[in-house]
Amino acid sequence: MNTQELYSHLGKVVEPDILESLADLEMISQVTKKLGGYSVELLTYPANGGYFDPIADQMEQIAQEYGVPLEIKARAMTDAEIKKLESHLLDKTLIKDGENRVNRLMAPGSRTRVLGFSSGKGGVGKSSVTVGVASALARRGHSVGILDADVYGFSIPRMLGAVRPPSLIGKVMIPPVRFGIKTMSVGYFVADDTPVIWRGPMLHKALEQFLLDVFWGEIDYLCVDLPPGTGDVTLSLAEYLPKIETFVVTTPQDAAERVAQRSALAARKLKLPLRGVIENMSYFRGDDKKRYDIFGKGGGESLAQSLELPLIGTIPIEIALREGGDVGNPIVFASPESEVSVEFMRIAQVIEAMGPARIYKSELKVR
Repeated sequence: MNTQELYSHLGKVVEPDILESLADLEMISQVTKKLGGYSVELLTYPANGGYFDPIADQMEQIAQEYGVPLEIKARAMTDAEIKKLESHLLDKTLIKDGENRVNRLMAPGSRTRVLGFSSGKGGVGKSSVTVGVASALARRGHSVGILDADVYGFSIPRMLGAVRPPSLIGKVMIPPVRFGIKTMSVGYFVADDTPVIWRGPMLHKALEQFLLDVFWGEIDYLCVDLPPGTGDVTLSLAEYLPKIETFVVTTPQDAAERVAQRSALAARKLKLPLRGVIENMSYFRGDDKKRYDIFGKGGGESLAQSLELPLIGTIPIEIALREGGDVGNPIVFASPESEVSVEFMRIAQVIEAMGPARIYKSELKVR
């Protein structure tokens, strides 16, 4: 094996946060032949130094497969190398339209489907549904991101067990990755018990940064945990993400169904495509295997009929779902055979089969 062949094999290792190969990111500086084996120099940016060991482990495993002794050295990127990496990431984040920056996620021809999960009120498990569907899509082999747009009630970092804040490469934010899912949330920038007291303009700017300054890459799905109701965040997202496909989350209760209907009608007024209804906390299955309708029955079906939308899922109550959210281990990964996980996987399959909504407005432009 020569140095070029070894470089080709080592370059296939994927960087854990950016989720691109080391070769594409040009993070292997050189491979040199030395007495008794080879030496490779791995470039690191400031925040990913902690990933040296897992990357090195994968490299060593490849070298062992080919019977090649390998010495791995780490070197911090120079300013010029960081600038080059930043440029590479920006090219995959934004496209230029004259002097304007256009959000690549929303550009014509983008393969990314943006799925929004909304509710008229809090407490219906909207965030749990967002994480569950995103996890199911990831398990089905898709590249997935979650944008926690519930700024005042952020919970996605905790529910995924993501504690490390985003890293910076130049001006580009690299979202933390858990279970193969990229995530971005205000929760990475404030303490878990700190309230966010922002007015509309600050919310608008934060969402703008989460969309324009974050390296989402060419993902298949961006799942957005929308805030309950129809406030400033929803209005901003309607501007920034005009092709967001909205799924309304409710419970079987009549009261929750009526409030969720208002949220759905607001989305229609904003000309956002409504795709379906998901009923959470539909029932509880006891140790006797019987189904108990703790919160009533039929709220999701009634809402779907009134909105002329499909009811695409009914998610039961299960202790493991709550426990997984508390400890940052989503049930779809922790208990894939559970009734809840099977339903989330079915919902993901339904969303896939729907295909993207065919509604598109103007691209996001920031002057």
